[in-house]
Amino acid sequence: MTVGFRRAEERDVPFLVALATDEDVEPFLSGFAPRDAESIGREVARSARERETFGRFVIEVDGEPAGTMGFTTSHHPQNRIARLERLAVHPSFRGRRVGDEASRLFQRHLLLEVGFHRLEIEIYGFNERAIAHAERVGFVREGTRRRAYLRDGEWHDGVLFSLLADDL
Repeated sequence: MTVGFRRAEERDVPFLVALATDEDVEPFLSGFAPRDAESIGREVARSARERETFGRFVIEVDGEPAGTMGFTTSHHPQNRIARLERLAVHPSFRGRRVGDEASRLFQRHLLLEVGFHRLEIEIYGFNERAIAHAERVGFVREGTRRRAYLRDGEWHDGVLFSLLADDL
C-alpha cells in the first residue's frame, strides 16, 4: 500500500463533496467547512492560486483518492505558522493508518520543504479518534479552549496541538 498526497484539482471536487457529506465524516468537520460543490470548488481554485498560504490536498492510496487534508496561514508571515485543517479519511480506507502516514508526509512537506516553523491543529474535544491520531503522529497537546464551539446546539471544547520543525 502506497500512501501519498497531491494538491486538489477541479476533477476532485465530486470526491471531496462526497467525503465532506459522508455521515461518518461530517460530524467531525468544522461547522464552517464547506460541503457543497461550489464552495469546495472555490477552495480548490484558491489552493492553486495561493500555494504558499493555502492548500487543499487529496490523500491517495495506490493512486486512488482516499481522503483530504489542508492548511492555511493566518499569522504574520515572519512567524511561519501553518494551521492544519480537515484531515478526513474515507471510511473504506480506515483502519490501515492511512491518515497517520499521510499526516507524517504532510508534516515533513510543510516543515522541511515549504519552510514552515510550526504546525497547529485544533480538534473538537469529543473527537477522541482525532486526538489519538494527533498524539500518534507527534503533535504536542498545548491546551484546551473550553466550550469554544457551538455545534448542533451544544458547546464543545477545542483541543490545541502543535508540532515544531525541531520535533521531527
